[in-house]
Amino acid sequence: MQDTLAQLKRGERAIITDVSSIYIPLKLLEMGCLPGNSVELVQVAPFQDPMYLNINGSHLAIRKETASLILIEKKAHE
Repeated sequence: MQDTLAQLKRGERAIITDVSSIYIPLKLLEMGCLPGNSVELVQVAPFQDPMYLNINGSHLAIRKETASLILIEKKAHE
């Protein structure tokens, strides 16, 4: 089973590998949430939702439910 964006821990980095779910808002794709882009979990709000992310230099917040639909490949610690 592949990791999802919802499984990232604070400070972890990953590469987005798939966003093919029809339930992912088009706005996220327009903001750079695309396969091949790097993503870092910056912070998580109270109760673990939403998640504050840095995707290729753009900062955005998404719900954990949506993050669980985005597949990633975690990077080794740098």
